[in-house]
Amino acid sequence: MQFLDRHDAGRRLAAELAPLADEQSVVVALPRGGVPIGVEVARALGAPLDILAVRKLGAPRNPELGVGAVAEDGTGVLDPRSAGMLGMTKAMLDATLAQESRELRRRVERYRGGRPSINVSGRTVIVVDDGLATGMTDLAAVRALRKRGAHRIIVAVPVGSSESVATLAEEADRVLCLVIPRRLFGVGMWYRDFTPVSDEQVLALLAEAAGDTADAVAPTQASSPRPPTAVRGARAANRPESERSSHWFAACASQQFDALVHIDVTRAVEPLERTGTWERGEPPETYPTAL
Repeated sequence: MQFLDRHDAGRRLAAELAPLADEQSVVVALPRGGVPIGVEVARALGAPLDILAVRKLGAPRNPELGVGAVAEDGTGVLDPRSAGMLGMTKAMLDATLAQESRELRRRVERYRGGRPSINVSGRTVIVVDDGLATGMTDLAAVRALRKRGAHRIIVAVPVGSSESVATLAEEADRVLCLVIPRRLFGVGMWYRDFTPVSDEQVLALLAEAAGDTADAVAPTQASSPRPPTAVRGARAANRPESERSSHWFAACASQQFDALVHIDVTRAVEPLERTGTWERGEPPETYPTAL
C-alpha cells in the first residue's frame, strides 16, 4: 500500500479509528509531518486537535539516525546501545539535547502562540504521526502524555517498522499501523508525495482544525440565522432611484442562505413593464434587477 500524501494517509487512518468517535477523544499530532494526518483524523472523529512537540536526538554525523528523542516538557528517551555503537559521549548527547530543546521551545511558542495545551487527564488520546522509523519520537510523546494523566493512549500511524511498532506496544495501550513492511527502507518511500511540511502549513492546518471544532460544538439557534456573508460582501442591492430592488432581497432571502445569486437575462435596470412614472415603494409585479 502506498499513500498519495499525508492527507490521504490521515483519511485512511480515520476510517480505522471511526469506532472512537463517541469516546470524546483528543487527537495529538506530532509536528510537523503528523499535523496534516491529525487534521483528517480529528475532523472525521469530531475531536479537538492539539500538538505535542517532540524532537529526535540524531547521531553526530548523521542527524537523521535517531538515538533518542525529547518532548516539549523535557521527557526524553535514549537508545544507549545505538548511542554507544556510534561513539556518542555524554558531552555529545548534552550538546544535541540543548540544541533540540531550543528548537522545541521555538516550535511550541510559534505553534501555540501562548495558548495552553488541551487537558488530556482521564481522556483517550490518539497520537498521530506520519510514520515510525525508530519510534523514538512517538515513545517520548507517549511518556509525556502519561505524565499529563492520559487515561488511554493510542498511537496511530500509516506505516512503521515492525521493531518500532513492537517497542511502542509495550507502553501505549494500542498501536494502529496500517502498513508494517518487511523492510521499511524509509517512511517517505511509502508516500507518493512526501514533501516536507513547513511551519506556515502547520499554522494554517491548526487554524483550520480549530474552525472545524468550533463549528462542531456551536449551538444551533433557529432565531439567529447565519449572516449572509457572501451576499453582503458583494453589496448586490444598490437601490439607485432609477432601479427597483429585487423582490428576492425584499423577502430577506439573503438572511436565510449562505449565498444568494440572482441571474436576470433581461436588461439590468429596465422593468418588464414600463410606466409613465415609478412610485417609490410600489414596484410592479415583476421587476428585474441584475447583480
